[in-house]
Amino acid sequence: MITLHNGRVILHSGIPCAAGEGPAGEGTITRSILNAHTASRSPSGLYRLRFDSLISHDITYVGIIQTARASGLERFPLPYVLTNCHNSLCAVGGTINEDDHAYGLSAARRYGGIYVPSNQAVIHQYAREALCRTGNMILGSDSHTRYGPLGVMGIGEGGPELVKQLLSDTYDLPEPEVVLVYLTNTPPHGVGPHDVALSLAAAVYENGFVKNRALEFAGPGISALAMDFRFGIDVMTTETGALTSVWETDLAAESYFRRVGRPEDFKRLCPQEGAAYHRLITIDLAKARPMIALPFHPSNALPIRDANDHAGDILRGVEKDAAKRFGAGAALKLTGKIRHNRILVDQGVIAGCAGGMYDTIREAAAVLEGGSIGASAFSLSVYPSSMPVALELMERGVQRRLIEAGAVFKPCFCGPCFGAGDVPGHNALSVRHTTRNFPHREGSRPADGQAAAAALMDGRSIAATARAQGLLTGADELDYTAEAGEPPRFNQKIYANRVYQGFGSPLPEEPLRFGPNIADWPRIEPLGENLLLCLASIIRDPVTTTDELIPSGEASSYRSNPRKLAGFTLSRRDPSYVPRAEGIQSLEEARKSGAVPQEAAAALARLGAGGVPAGALQIGSAVFALKIGDGSAREQAASCQRVLGGSANICYEYATKRYRANLINWGILPFMIEEGADFEAAAGDWLYVPDAASGIASGAEDFPARLLTGGAVRDLLLRTGRLAREEREIIRSGCLINYYAGRLSLNGGR
Repeated sequence: MITLHNGRVILHSGIPCAAGEGPAGEGTITRSILNAHTASRSPSGLYRLRFDSLISHDITYVGIIQTARASGLERFPLPYVLTNCHNSLCAVGGTINEDDHAYGLSAARRYGGIYVPSNQAVIHQYAREALCRTGNMILGSDSHTRYGPLGVMGIGEGGPELVKQLLSDTYDLPEPEVVLVYLTNTPPHGVGPHDVALSLAAAVYENGFVKNRALEFAGPGISALAMDFRFGIDVMTTETGALTSVWETDLAAESYFRRVGRPEDFKRLCPQEGAAYHRLITIDLAKARPMIALPFHPSNALPIRDANDHAGDILRGVEKDAAKRFGAGAALKLTGKIRHNRILVDQGVIAGCAGGMYDTIREAAAVLEGGSIGASAFSLSVYPSSMPVALELMERGVQRRLIEAGAVFKPCFCGPCFGAGDVPGHNALSVRHTTRNFPHREGSRPADGQAAAAALMDGRSIAATARAQGLLTGADELDYTAEAGEPPRFNQKIYANRVYQGFGSPLPEEPLRFGPNIADWPRIEPLGENLLLCLASIIRDPVTTTDELIPSGEASSYRSNPRKLAGFTLSRRDPSYVPRAEGIQSLEEARKSGAVPQEAAAALARLGAGGVPAGALQIGSAVFALKIGDGSAREQAASCQRVLGGSANICYEYATKRYRANLINWGILPFMIEEGADFEAAAGDWLYVPDAASGIASGAEDFPARLLTGGAVRDLLLRTGRLAREEREIIRSGCLINYYAGRLSLNGGR
């Protein structure tokens, strides 16, 4: 189905052809959009990009606006959409989630923003329906910011990158390599967008084939795909490791813009003749099959038929993987879930920006037509992606048919994607048409002995499994008739009556409305000249995700309170991290009073730096992990470490560009060591990095350090990789807030 070509190709008469070595990128849609959004090119060749609009949800927008306020924000200089689709379910925390929403509306009024109330739409569906314009670029504080089928390049980053845009600064990006994704033929019966997306993730994630690259979709297979099918593939390109994605646009895209009442926002986009690409992926849609992505990653995918044929081995493998991740205290027991040579599933969920679209839900209803999910333990929940979608499902009778079959309809809400809705029971197996199935995202709490498993499947096969009352079934195994019908209508009154449209009309006299949980960022000190780091956590998992660094679910209610949220840091992976980091932070507080604490002084003496005065020293904590930062764009994975006194991360590799950027924007040194280099250390060991501040200032990339472990001292070379001038200044300042405050001071304020 999928073939990879690691070499330069050109498009000749619409067909990819191998080409000799040479520059690539010319003639691509990607290059044209980047060039159109570049304020200037840096001396080192970085694109300095200005986006057309920004978008955030209610887990991130309070922190972003608070950071921008502290940095001198006066108004929103470009359209900034604040959606409310993550903290809509006030499961814990009393009033604090709704307090965040009140803050968001007051900020939209004060600074001139766009506010989408709770349960009106999930973030990315609103962007598709009401924000996108062909040829534009959108920056979102959610990793699944992807709008490629509309000819829009979306990039998901941590909040500080949105702050820069709000302060009229640029997003600085090395020119990405462009990968052509060439689609041919037509998907067979029973195959949906998640099946194609999971197959793509399986083919390219582990080998890094598209990591930090731009994907450009073209080819005759596109015309066979409805827009919802395209959206479903596109939003999942985040799980391939790609930076962004864009598709050539056609009559179907033009029709979509007409349906949502914005025909003027469409234009035809296609690669130029002879467009040159760095790599090629070909996808034969005719060979696609219903897939299941096993826990604990979307790329852990295989055909559903194969999963059933080898059910015992498959489930034992998941149990072993869980044991490595969670330990014996929260062991998963799944091998008993085999009935009639099939895997028995406990729960089905169709939701969010990937699964909650009209076409997927309509076809799920066709699969279930005349059937029932039964009165067993199996349950099926359906979350439409927006109120316009929900209304059309109601008016076309789709919702009625699903409810009659036993499904439950729920609000427009992203919760099932990150463990804040439809959390399965202990030892349960859930199948979901959502974006991710990372550890803990289904709501597990291994520290409390609670563990469940989430697998990803297309909504069509989830409906087929529901019809079989929980027995894992691919939609291609059923002889059902996919409802054709006309495309869904779009009722513009829904947004016109409820969405606050304040861009261009700020009300600076309007007060911000604060809840008791909304707190300012604590003071963060500039980088010290010499660093004494204590290792607060050592993680040797193959990959450490942002969900493990700062969990979702119940922690989400505290995203507007930096200190309270920081108390959840690594709580599901290393519960000893927070008390250890707080202990190290107390040593730094004592050091700032003028004397090096005895524990730190003893470590310095062993490290050969006993003469360093307190004023030339800074004590901080550090996290070591093999490969760190996979997954969400949430900046809190970095900011929570910083709030607890974190000064550095150390790893062999950063899993994503955005996580490394989050570290830098929060003043955390992004150290790396050579792949394969020995790092036999334990939590509580000490690491001394002399001349850190002067090294960052001078542009140094190598930082000789000394590690005290097991009573012995060893030399270690830490590397930051290339840091742009502004990145060095942010790190030296201590964080982005300090950096902007310093600029305001130099400029005499605004």
